[in-house]
Amino acid sequence: MAEEFNVAILGATGAVGTRLISQLEQSTIPVKSVKFLASARSAGKVLKFKGEDVTIEEAKPESFDGVDLVLASAGGSVSKKFLPEAVKRGAVCVDNTSAFRMDPQVPLIVPEVNAKELVNHKGIIANPNCSTIQMVVALEPIRQQFGLKQVIVSTYQAVSGAGQSALNELMEESEQYIKGEEINPQILPTKGDNKHYQMAFNLLPQIDVFEDDGYTHEEWKMIHETKKIMLNDMDAKDIKVTATCVRVPVRIGHGETVYFEVEDKSATAKQIQDALSNAAGVVLQDDPSQQLYPQSINSEGSRDTFVGRVRPDLENEGNFNMWVVSDNLLKGAAWNTVQIAEELVKNNLVRVPENAYEA
Repeated sequence: MAEEFNVAILGATGAVGTRLISQLEQSTIPVKSVKFLASARSAGKVLKFKGEDVTIEEAKPESFDGVDLVLASAGGSVSKKFLPEAVKRGAVCVDNTSAFRMDPQVPLIVPEVNAKELVNHKGIIANPNCSTIQMVVALEPIRQQFGLKQVIVSTYQAVSGAGQSALNELMEESEQYIKGEEINPQILPTKGDNKHYQMAFNLLPQIDVFEDDGYTHEEWKMIHETKKIMLNDMDAKDIKVTATCVRVPVRIGHGETVYFEVEDKSATAKQIQDALSNAAGVVLQDDPSQQLYPQSINSEGSRDTFVGRVRPDLENEGNFNMWVVSDNLLKGAAWNTVQIAEELVKNNLVRVPENAYEA
């Protein structure tokens, strides 16, 4: 009889948390029991899992007693507080926050790219940033066949990436704008910064706070996460990466223009399209004659990463452009997290090793 697992979802009530529940319901993971954990204000509320009522509990260190697998998306500070405690109690944790992504003790995993790194986990595995995930899913089959020297990415990121409250604000602002009412933004571009700007009918070239070098932290994440995922070194020089991240008034589904240079200068756009069409997790939608290309609105609810507009840079040999779209709450968050957990189960890795993670 297959082993069954006691699973806890930390941050069960959030936009990603509710999707973690639905993705777990649909997954291949044999669930013995499930526990929903959240803040004290959500404790006592009831959610469903496979048709059964599950009462939300307040997250405490002892909540993880007897838990085998934790799927977490409750914010970085919550993960830092609770996940080391969960590991001490024997639980393996897959974290969807930024808390552990650059921690050298923690693998940063996109299953289509570097699932092999899971054997090195010490009890915590990190889920990358949503915008990084879809980009590396699209780039990895290209890297495998043609090599990869440089990536220049510009993102068009949906508001849901900033959380449910930001999404609510977008909808409220849209109504206010149409009615000619005063708009008083409170959240975007980022709640933790000094100024807030209207998102409705606008573009904001700031996601997260600015670093001293003029890049935002979101751009920093895309650069260093890509290197860690592909080369296992966040500062690797083998692939050059730069990013510009822009928030757009779209609900769900990040878009990205990805400009890249391959090592094989004989590569053609057709060969790259063929590599993408055969890649796991990728759907190629690329027929300009029929105006076929990925759109954010069509990606919502899908686990796939959609790629189109593959074309060469006519001025620079070995350089190409493509357009990449994915549901940032699914492949960019909940599905990638559950997909990692499926890999752990499949490879008998739901166990905390002796050299367990230490905060």
